[in-house]
Amino acid sequence: MNTVTLKPSKEKSLLRRHPWVYANAIDRVDGKPAAGATVLVRAHDGRFLARAAYSPHSQIRARVWSFDENEPVDHAFFKRRVQRALAHRQAMVHNTGATRLIFGEADGLPGLIVDYYVQDDASKRGQIVCQFMAAGVEAWKDAIVQALMGATDCPNVYERSDVSIREKEGLEQTVGVLAGDAPPETLIASENGVRYHVDVRNGHKTGFYVDQRDNRALVHELSKDRDVLNCFCYTGGFSLAALKGGAKRVVSIDSSGEALALAQQNVAANGFDAGRATWLDADAFKTLRKLYDDGERFDLIVLDPPKFAPSREHVDRAARAYKDINLTGLKLLRPGGLLFTYSCSGAIDAELFQKIVAGAAADARVDARILKRLGAGVDHPLLTAFPEGEYLKGLLLQTA
Repeated sequence: MNTVTLKPSKEKSLLRRHPWVYANAIDRVDGKPAAGATVLVRAHDGRFLARAAYSPHSQIRARVWSFDENEPVDHAFFKRRVQRALAHRQAMVHNTGATRLIFGEADGLPGLIVDYYVQDDASKRGQIVCQFMAAGVEAWKDAIVQALMGATDCPNVYERSDVSIREKEGLEQTVGVLAGDAPPETLIASENGVRYHVDVRNGHKTGFYVDQRDNRALVHELSKDRDVLNCFCYTGGFSLAALKGGAKRVVSIDSSGEALALAQQNVAANGFDAGRATWLDADAFKTLRKLYDDGERFDLIVLDPPKFAPSREHVDRAARAYKDINLTGLKLLRPGGLLFTYSCSGAIDAELFQKIVAGAAADARVDARILKRLGAGVDHPLLTAFPEGEYLKGLLLQTA
């Protein structure tokens, strides 16, 4: 079998069960493994370390399938992994029609993201949406799709592999039906009693920010009789949660007119009073400053921007952007107000994000207390050996 042998002492991370092998850790490759082929990874002294998917074009040269020498990587392997992931979600995730079914490395399927939607109507139509982001899962795509359909009894599988990371794996971006019927233009999924339109075909990620479920529930809980501002609102996830929670008014900002149109459909789909919701098609940075200059103030603000730092090279610029919005956001809060602030940049860890926010509070000359650290829900589990999986970081702050 094709074998990857590491340089001396480069096995330490694998012994700690970290699932990646970088190109600069490899001493030699025996055989000519194709992209996605399963290889044995061995220490320099010949000890077995893992079975992994080989990716000749990526700096992450191999992604671990299994640390068990006796576990073959075959169709049965993917069936077991998918069934295990589904069992976890069925036990832990409730009151939602939108679930992260597979979360890459944490579910033993590196490079694979799968979200599962259930239509909130009499049909209860299911829709699986996949992102194949690494050579290994791309090579086993057919087996994975069959495993997903078999475990969920859902015949409809759609691919949203239109992500730039595929290019680092030597793969082209691709979108389309993998099984069953094409998804509707929008489907409606219910979450904690709120109905959301989801654009599976063209929306961000797989159409919805499934990772923010628990945080939307917290906004719902804390919004009663408050003036709420939601920046980078997309299709209004936090806005809808605030309206459901009894907010007096919700001002929402996004630079996508199409997303705001879908957000307004969401208001109608839930029967909320449209008069309590204001939608601004505008640049959030400029609008935050204008709201402050105009004397606007809020009781609860959500800052959930897009990824400012796609890689480590962008960290400094991203830090300035995060500080900018948090500085103005804190100034816009009334005394005792609440700020939900997030970063989804994997290159910015939780410690750095807190430092950025602390710097913003100091420059805003406000005393801010951290009430809660925020992250993704239980359908986004984190491997203890793989801190890179914690991409979503958040803080709930209260000003004095």
